[in-house]
Amino acid sequence: MEFFAGTYDIAVIGAGHAGIEAGLAAARLGASTAVFTINLDWVGNMPCNPSIGGTSKGHLVREIDALGGQMGIAADRNTIQSRMLNLSKGPAVHSLRAQIDRRAYSAEMKYTLENTANLTLKQAEIVSLRRTDSGWELRTRLEECYTAQAVVLATGTFLAGRVYIGDVSYESGPDGMFPSTALAQSLRELGIPVRRFKTGTPARVNGNSIDFEKTEVQPGDAHIVPFSFYETTQIANRRSCYITYTNQATKDIILKNLHRSPLYGGKIEGVGPRYCPSIEDKIVRFSDKERHQIFIEPCGLNTSEMYLQGLSSSLPVDVQLAFLHTIPGLEHAQVMRAAYAIEYDCVDPLALRPSLEFLDFEGLFGAGQFNGSSGYEEAAAQGLIAGINAARKVQGKPPFILDRASSYIGTLIDDLVTKGCSDPYRMMTSRSEYRLVLRQDNADLRLTPYGRELGLISDEKWARFLKKREQIERESARVRNTVLPPSDALNAMLEQAGTAPVHSGVTAAELLRRPQVDYNMLTPFDSSRPPLPAEVTEQVQTQIKYEGYIRRQEAQIAEMRRLEVQRIPASIRYEQVTGLRLEAAEKLARIRPENVGQASRISGVTPADISVLLIFLRSIRNEQEF
Repeated sequence: MEFFAGTYDIAVIGAGHAGIEAGLAAARLGASTAVFTINLDWVGNMPCNPSIGGTSKGHLVREIDALGGQMGIAADRNTIQSRMLNLSKGPAVHSLRAQIDRRAYSAEMKYTLENTANLTLKQAEIVSLRRTDSGWELRTRLEECYTAQAVVLATGTFLAGRVYIGDVSYESGPDGMFPSTALAQSLRELGIPVRRFKTGTPARVNGNSIDFEKTEVQPGDAHIVPFSFYETTQIANRRSCYITYTNQATKDIILKNLHRSPLYGGKIEGVGPRYCPSIEDKIVRFSDKERHQIFIEPCGLNTSEMYLQGLSSSLPVDVQLAFLHTIPGLEHAQVMRAAYAIEYDCVDPLALRPSLEFLDFEGLFGAGQFNGSSGYEEAAAQGLIAGINAARKVQGKPPFILDRASSYIGTLIDDLVTKGCSDPYRMMTSRSEYRLVLRQDNADLRLTPYGRELGLISDEKWARFLKKREQIERESARVRNTVLPPSDALNAMLEQAGTAPVHSGVTAAELLRRPQVDYNMLTPFDSSRPPLPAEVTEQVQTQIKYEGYIRRQEAQIAEMRRLEVQRIPASIRYEQVTGLRLEAAEKLARIRPENVGQASRISGVTPADISVLLIFLRSIRNEQEF
């Protein structure tokens, strides 16, 4: 018999990476919040790779931290190996990646939720969601009834989840968990526009059965950079990763058994991630390639379980074992968990506003893989924004929206709600047209003021931020005004670096602009230099070296924001806009952009359509003035 169990301002369904950030943000902003999860022991679980960060994803984690989120802090506390990627390239694409102790990370996040004011963590399966006059009603499997003014759907891959391994398929969430089947049906009945996506994960093997002598060791960085700008954590490389490769024998086995793959047999309907294909996908799509790289990664400090990144598959277990044993170092590998594909329900993100609230369901928000994205970092970023906006919704405040020029988070959300996605969306540096400005190293300078204004940055963190910003400004001015006289020693250093000597006084900034010269090389010749943290000198150097490019990109940003400030009335009838093409009118009516900038990024809306729209909006304003 159903009974009333409680009421909250915010209810978050799911305690994965999106649900965690949503719940913490809402609670920290003063909203009474409940986070519901099917199993309390799997809060913040990493069902796929045991790592956080990576190319572009590291940017997202540092932005989450700069805004006052939790992922970067928890990652630093549970890192077992840290590496900065793309150091041979420019600073715009440098990205931090860390191997994580997955069970310790999960415990850390559970403890954080348990000890956050205004937040209640509950083990309960939500089986139905219903609109009421005052908000939303949630019912659990145990017939408990909860009410909330706003709800954040952060269901990950659980929603109507189905696992596929060869000819075997069954209803399941990731890692052998229960799926969320009843809620999926409830959302369909509610009218939520859902579709099927799929993702896959590799086998896990016992490290004691791997011959590491046949693999390449991949050590961590000697100098470790944390994800968090404000939390001080002692991070050390405590485990190594390893690299091996597939070969012709691996390829032959997979091709011979391709008909047994549910993906190629037509059993899986869901669309898989384009940029993270299964090994059978890679063998078929890149048939001319002789081998594929495999990363062997530890799952934690207190387990021998190893993750085989690059070997995700849905082939039968016997085929998995056969091709696995052709790979150097894995000839005798003992599989602890078989690889599998999982198919699940998610929403069409075009049904969402930039605040991540549904267009047609007031007080209902989506976050993470439910929104059609892939990856822990993309999920956490959306969860943070959804939680912030759910809290602001119930508090009667305007939504908090980051634009494309402010952050990778803004780019991610704008891509989803404006362009949609036909396969699981993955963040990449190439998706940002402003990536030279949106570097991972300056995420705090860009976003911490927003976090402070929202109420997510403490006094202590704010004081540290202000001190760093002041040090950067002061040192940047000093370097621009400090003249270094020519000397034999200075010219010897310059010539050794491969750049021309100087014959008269030159500012330190002028030398820094040379590609061959870095800040530390000038130390012996700069007697007035104060001792400063590396994070400060890094900013000074980057700002001076790339000053011209940064100014050019800032001009592009100013033009983009000129369009962003031109709001589009919610009541506009696009079919009545004279001169607007039918395709543009239909897409604008469906997506309902909030401003002209967002409208200009909709696929199928041309510059000519935007010109027509601007003229129409101008005529509306002129009529209102009279």
